[in-house]
Amino acid sequence: MNILAIDIGNTHIVLGFFEGESLEHTWRIRSDLEGTVDEYALTVQGLFQNSSFSVEKVDRVVICCVVPTLARVFPKLFSKYFDKQAILLESQDIDSIEIHTKDPARVGSDRIVNALAARDLYGAPGIVVDFGTATTFDVISKEGHYDGGVISPGLVAASEALTKKAALLPSLEISEPNSVIGKTTTDSMLSGIVYGYASLVDGIVERIKKEMGAEVEVTATGGLARLMSKYTKNIDRVVPELTLEGLRRIGSNSKPLT
Repeated sequence: MNILAIDIGNTHIVLGFFEGESLEHTWRIRSDLEGTVDEYALTVQGLFQNSSFSVEKVDRVVICCVVPTLARVFPKLFSKYFDKQAILLESQDIDSIEIHTKDPARVGSDRIVNALAARDLYGAPGIVVDFGTATTFDVISKEGHYDGGVISPGLVAASEALTKKAALLPSLEISEPNSVIGKTTTDSMLSGIVYGYASLVDGIVERIKKEMGAEVEVTATGGLARLMSKYTKNIDRVVPELTLEGLRRIGSNSKPLT
């Protein structure tokens, strides 16, 4: 089965085309929260036209989305332009992993998808750290259940908030800092953001492990995962396409839409 997996976030949208279990191609575009069905359809058509893959080869479209406006747009564009019904995942509808939180419907579907993929690939218990618009920590219990987690502002969001609130501080592109002690304003900001978040990640992971009473492995994903893994002590592996893999697994096991 060929699956198009789509992870829609507040900052970026990542699409992955699977032939069977093999991820053959990925695309990454910026999220436009006001984008229309027609505009996004043109974008998707362009992505496929500029690759060696055809949208006609897609058997199933599986979507997780944390942006309510785009949750309406994407299923509609595939129905209207490509004659394909998309599966839009809601957390409470994912039955291949138990969700042990007070209100499963309020948990972002991307977080559940990440936990499921990490559990299936690397076993349980475990922790997933996703470096996105928010930095999230998701816990997989020893029984393989989704057990809750932690949400903190993402690196880019924190940097933009700092620039917005402090008039003399410049806009910043997140990259490797030259040293802890910055010799320029930009270097000082980079150090604060990157090393500060590395300490945040290590601190939260260590507290989660203590609360779980277990030494567990940590899987990192998201756009800044590779960068941040260089500065943290507790990340065991970086899997950039973890969410797409989780979507593929759910899509492969889902009943056909009627």
